[in-house]
Amino acid sequence: MTSNPLYNENASTYCAAADLLRDIVSIPSFSGLEERCSAHICEYLEKRGVKVQRVNNNIIARHNSTNPGAPVLLLNSHIDTVRPSFGYTFDPIMPPFFTDKVAGLGSNDAGGAVVSLIMAFLRIRDNGIVLPYNLILLLSAEEENSGENGISLALNEVGRVDAAIVGEPTQMKAAIAERGLLVIDAVAKGVSGHAARDEGINAIDIAINDILRLQGHSFDKLSPVMGRVKLTVTQIEAGTQHNVIPDICKFVVDIRPTDMYSNEQIMSELKSILKSDITARNLLNRSSSTPANHPLIKAIEECGVETYVSPTTSDWMRLAVPAIKMGPGDSARSHRADEYITVDEIKSGIDGYVNFLMNLKL
Repeated sequence: MTSNPLYNENASTYCAAADLLRDIVSIPSFSGLEERCSAHICEYLEKRGVKVQRVNNNIIARHNSTNPGAPVLLLNSHIDTVRPSFGYTFDPIMPPFFTDKVAGLGSNDAGGAVVSLIMAFLRIRDNGIVLPYNLILLLSAEEENSGENGISLALNEVGRVDAAIVGEPTQMKAAIAERGLLVIDAVAKGVSGHAARDEGINAIDIAINDILRLQGHSFDKLSPVMGRVKLTVTQIEAGTQHNVIPDICKFVVDIRPTDMYSNEQIMSELKSILKSDITARNLLNRSSSTPANHPLIKAIEECGVETYVSPTTSDWMRLAVPAIKMGPGDSARSHRADEYITVDEIKSGIDGYVNFLMNLKL
């Protein structure tokens, strides 16, 4: 396989990918503000003869290598970024040039996956490779803020999809499942009074008791893939001054669901044990899992790719089809200062995607 030029093209391909990523990094692409970055990528693809469809700031490209009725594989990653964190030792938008890596905001999350998917798509297309399925490349916007003009909007124009690869920094390991995300705002309500007198009902005490209930609560259903639902209290706020019994105490609960519970079921179960009022910020960030006998899993085994369960969410949760999450880079570098991805990682991403596509039989 190493002698096949489809898997190992000359170094110019990898240099082109790194240069494209440097261009992308230099164009601010915060969630909801991806217009210039989207236009640049569209122009790049069009110059290479790819017909693109732009839906708001989302980009769609198609490669029908077989008949129109064949299964459809979606290749997806996102072009938006978070705002830069504090602590950068260089300009996150105009970083220094490094020969062995691409640095800057979004280079690792998820620019490396974006350019690797683009190059893999072009390599399949330009080499005239006939796959037993059709390809759709979808580079989406507003992933980082789960915006309404992101992948959910684009999927209305995509049409049929049977399976997907979601490009995120996973060190080219394959996440065969990912936990969902349920954030709950809780409000404990008491009665205010003077701290020097035995009056009032302390909302902090109510909140503490509820937090202890949460810490002692176990969701019974055990997922064979993800284990148990994880629950953590991450914020708490109460009181106006030292001598006033607080009548309100607010706290936040971060919950990582599994495929054994819907977010609505989790909310219902917690409401039954808590005295505080609880409200979910979003019920849509569900967990995802791909069946063990699916062709995606078989291709993973064929390629010898390491698998794991991802603790973080992605646009996978917006997809109603089996998927895996896989891409170059390291999730530990995401949303941190001095973000980067190495050129070798990009190379491995391109080759890894092509190898996977060649072994996948939908």
